[in-house]
Amino acid sequence: MKNLWICAALALITVPLAAQEIPNEGPAQTTALISATSKNSVPLDASQLKLQVNGHDAPISSVTPVAPSRAEIAILIDDGLRGSFGLQIKDLQTFIDQLPAGTPVFVGYMRDGGVAAAQPFTQDHMAAIHAIRVPLSAPGISASPYFCLSEFVKHWPSNNRVPRFVLMLTNGVDPYNGSTSMLNQDSPYVQSAQDDAQRAGVAVYSIFYNDAGMRRGNFSGQSYLQQVASATGGQLLSGGMTTIDLAPYLRDFNKFIRESYTVNFLASAARGRGNTLVPIKVKTSQQGVKIYAPENVHPGVVE
Repeated sequence: MKNLWICAALALITVPLAAQEIPNEGPAQTTALISATSKNSVPLDASQLKLQVNGHDAPISSVTPVAPSRAEIAILIDDGLRGSFGLQIKDLQTFIDQLPAGTPVFVGYMRDGGVAAAQPFTQDHMAAIHAIRVPLSAPGISASPYFCLSEFVKHWPSNNRVPRFVLMLTNGVDPYNGSTSMLNQDSPYVQSAQDDAQRAGVAVYSIFYNDAGMRRGNFSGQSYLQQVASATGGQLLSGGMTTIDLAPYLRDFNKFIRESYTVNFLASAARGRGNTLVPIKVKTSQQGVKIYAPENVHPGVVE
């Protein structure tokens, strides 16, 4: 147990040099991955976007729609999910099959604090479809989904600078944060995971699904998943205590990808801050349009 704690701690503090690099002098070109949703399917009017960087109004260099075929989509499945997840595999396979041709897809299973690749990034959607299997259904096998997320985004298995999306399927419970009651919602491991995703420019989406153990901490798990999603510009796609049909949530995820944009601007590292992240706010005055954007960016990360 002692060794496990040490490994977990090292996993959370070990950051690649590339992720620690921040400009020494002046601002650097930086990208934020956002989504702009509209009930009437109205396209985003870039001229009505407003940006603040570090609390100050900042000009936007460009706003570019995300071409789904250029976006990298990583599907991370908790290996501790209930065996009933096998009934949902068809929905997940259909989602992959309906992605635009050429979209790189990764399929991996969260276990032991990391992600085991079932299929590395591939444009061969049939290969990704065949890589999906029934989870091992061992309670707590992920150690913590947030350990897994941190390790994955810090060592993203691709060198392409393109929009990056993660879809996590998990109950979201962090067993290393002590009590999972409603009164204990601050987890340093969840915070580290969202910070790592922000540094990597990754939008994190989640679908809640129960694991094979008891349902202890379901509320806590959903709260953590929402926290990470909101911080990275993603979404917690399921809103109930149980998820028995993935199809509608996968359709929502597909829609968010199609309504995503990259926003480019100049950002400087905040003086005296050692975490390399700079707060931003992206808003629009366009009627009927809602913006989902990361709360922080890493200056110099471009897509």
